[in-house]
Amino acid sequence: MAELLRLLVDRVETEIGELAIVTDERGRLRAIDWSEFEQRMRRLLDIHYGRGGWTLSETNDPFGFSSALAAYMGGDLAAIERLDVETAGTEFQRKVWRGLREIPVGTTTTYGALAKRIGHPSAVRAVGLANGANPIGIVVPCHRVIGSDGSLTGYGGGLERKRWLLRHEASAVLTPNLFAEGAR
Repeated sequence: MAELLRLLVDRVETEIGELAIVTDERGRLRAIDWSEFEQRMRRLLDIHYGRGGWTLSETNDPFGFSSALAAYMGGDLAAIERLDVETAGTEFQRKVWRGLREIPVGTTTTYGALAKRIGHPSAVRAVGLANGANPIGIVVPCHRVIGSDGSLTGYGGGLERKRWLLRHEASAVLTPNLFAEGAR
């Protein structure tokens, strides 16, 4: 029988809603979601770690993650850059999620540019699906991916939150950016 994964959860109130922050007992971030979507987060945990394969205990600021997210939301954009994360998911999903962490704060990229950057230029749709399945929003910055025409596209927390996060990072959403153009 597989060992039960013990997870810790804390909540941080932000200007745009409450965040649920989930870590494991070894100090790795496993999930972040907006509290009103906690059921979705729990379904993802079931998918990744098996129904009944994990427990979730309330705690306060596990390993400083809550403080780091609060600092980021308060304007210290570098506060989340070096947080240790661990995800389940497929090899391809994890590759996309690593690619997301390489998008510099304050910039955006497209699904197509991200697909090229991770070495799968024809997998634009699959990159979009992996982006949407990202369990660690904000720290694994799926909000920095936009449509090829510069439009805001789906975000699990809603487009208004995506817009806020991009503005918060001072990203010029509708202008070309060097990261997308210089992929690879």
